[in-house]
Amino acid sequence: MAKVSAIRSAARAQQARVEDLFAQLAGCGRTDPGITRASYSPEETAAHAVMMRCAADLGLTVHRDAAANTYMTLPGRDRSLPPILIGSHLDTVAHGGNYDGAAGVVAGLAAIAAIRSLGLRPSRDLTVMGVRAEESVWFQVSYLGSRAALGTLPDGALDAVRIDSGLRLGEHIAREGGDPEALVGGRAAIDAGAIHAFLEVHIEQAPSLEEAGIPVGLCTGIPGNVRYPDVRIAGRYDHVGTPRRFRRDAAMAGAEIALALDRIWQAREAAGCPIAVTFGRFHTDAAAHGLTTVPGEFRFSLDMWAYAAEVLSEIEAAFLNAVATVVESRGVTVTLGVRAEAGVGMVSVGIRDGLAAAAEALGIATQLLGSPASHDAAAFAKAGVPMAMLFVRNANGSHNPNEAMAIDDLLDAVAILASWLVAETCEV
Repeated sequence: MAKVSAIRSAARAQQARVEDLFAQLAGCGRTDPGITRASYSPEETAAHAVMMRCAADLGLTVHRDAAANTYMTLPGRDRSLPPILIGSHLDTVAHGGNYDGAAGVVAGLAAIAAIRSLGLRPSRDLTVMGVRAEESVWFQVSYLGSRAALGTLPDGALDAVRIDSGLRLGEHIAREGGDPEALVGGRAAIDAGAIHAFLEVHIEQAPSLEEAGIPVGLCTGIPGNVRYPDVRIAGRYDHVGTPRRFRRDAAMAGAEIALALDRIWQAREAAGCPIAVTFGRFHTDAAAHGLTTVPGEFRFSLDMWAYAAEVLSEIEAAFLNAVATVVESRGVTVTLGVRAEAGVGMVSVGIRDGLAAAAEALGIATQLLGSPASHDAAAFAKAGVPMAMLFVRNANGSHNPNEAMAIDDLLDAVAILASWLVAETCEV
């Protein structure tokens, strides 16, 4: 049995490699402020190239699929066995940080480097997957890269338009070296039934670990979500002196919907049922609104998430009921637009317990933690792949330029991951 101390030392020895990778990634899409690597952009492709060069230096085999996802594999002794995938995404939101997503790919490569440095060869393939297009802000669809690989892209996804370029997803995939025609009809690049496990390391996107003083969290579950990216309320523009009974105020209708969902949120939270409701965009028409005008148009985006599918359905039903109420009471019309959803991600308790045991043996403190956000791992779980996640402490939240993950904390996660991989594949 490989000694725990040797694994931890081997993980710690990856510090220079890890720091160099993050320095190179920072140059792929550096903006002021932060990092911008749009899904299926040259900057995202450059980040994948950084990882492929590192993989080549480690002697791993490298290939890409039709969706331009990257696979970097340490071959196992028996290549007929189902492989273990370790992965995350390399795209970012606009003006994001350098760790969201990328930390998971870096951690996977560092764990494999640590295992190789110990002279160990796994029984089955270990593959680090650099996933494309996880950030749904760009195409308004979640997990595009992972779902493309699994053959579970939603109908019409290839025609989704990127918000900044106006070009279709299929066009962007082709521009970045993929083959969108090969994705038509749900053709999968990887067989979900032939994957032993999928593991993802990710920075925590809330301050729970920072508050607790604990470096690594063990994920207990990933919420599902329902999203309406562009809801439009049409009322009537009027003078501010118009009496209330004559108004068809689109802004007030939007506010009423928001308050109805906030009341549901408060009630659920008080009952110990965590959910979240976010109106990411919430605005009148800047070209027509004014101090002395009753708004005749209002638009918003809506994201609702929960850890249980039935709870998510109840929240959506409350939203639709609120919409029906304002249509009736305020004389407005509501166009819901596109609806997108992502399923709840169930964590493999067996893998999570194995990671917990590895952490305990290494002397690394951990905490059970529900994910406050969606991740590629959820797409694998929905496809039937056993899945687990490690969260790394991050002081300043995510989706902003001030992400503040400590490299020491990431190396703790690398040690836990490497220890589990050794126990799972290198010991008889």
